[in-house]
Amino acid sequence: MPDNSLSLDDLVQPFQVDTLGVNGRVVRLGPVLEQLVAPHDYPAPVADLLAQTVALAATLASVLKFDGVFTLQVQGDGPVGLVMADITTAGGMRCYARYDADRLAQADISGAHGAPVPALLGSGYLAFTVDQGPDTDRYQGITELTGATLADCAHAYFRQSEQLETAILVASKGDPLGAGAIMVQRLPAAKGIADDEAEENWRRAVILMSSLTADELLDPEVATDLLLYRLYHQDGVRVTEGRAVTHSCRCSRDKVATTLKSFPKTEIEDMAEDGRITVTCEFCRTDYVFEADQIDALYDGD
Repeated sequence: MPDNSLSLDDLVQPFQVDTLGVNGRVVRLGPVLEQLVAPHDYPAPVADLLAQTVALAATLASVLKFDGVFTLQVQGDGPVGLVMADITTAGGMRCYARYDADRLAQADISGAHGAPVPALLGSGYLAFTVDQGPDTDRYQGITELTGATLADCAHAYFRQSEQLETAILVASKGDPLGAGAIMVQRLPAAKGIADDEAEENWRRAVILMSSLTADELLDPEVATDLLLYRLYHQDGVRVTEGRAVTHSCRCSRDKVATTLKSFPKTEIEDMAEDGRITVTCEFCRTDYVFEADQIDALYDGD
């Protein structure tokens, strides 16, 4: 029986291996996933896919310099139509998924854990957006869903759209829910390093990363720095200060009220049940209830 008293550390850990010319990130998520995913009561395959999406979002966001919100969205034509997660500069995350329960029940999802993209998502795209506020341009990357896993799709994006060679591994588990990712990126070769030596160093870095099993990545008894030491101790791995990942939804009653007020009052009244409107946040499942007099107050002065 697993020791459920142990948990992963909800952390993004940067590291660098100078001798191999790479830097990277390790993300290991445990309790925060229970806060993010459990309130939705998703079927196990959907919860597993969403947990992987959260881990990948935290990983990709950690290598970007931004002040705002990074959003990872995966959309397909399969039983799971959408999974998405976003993370703020401070590490606050939220997520949700949309799925067709009937299609999911009828689908062959026997390979969903090892190959979630074809089994659950089908054809579609993976996109990420960096939003730094109304006075800045949004940065967006997009790629078709290619391969068996979300990591495969991320690889496809980096091959097509970026100059930086990247390798990613993503894993997840249930009972208790956990997810993790490790990524290495090739740095420009240092002065004096021949091309063939730099290529061999990159190959070694990827092989060592790929030797990590899902069980090892998600083992709560192994600290993250020890995990990295096991992989790269012969090459001199360095770790820097990690960043915590937390559950943080940005919904509020004021934001919901502003959204409601953007509709004509007659439409809001038509949607009301017994004079009351209930709006549920898709991310955190918080209910915001507006009684008839509160709806009237939204339009006072118009």
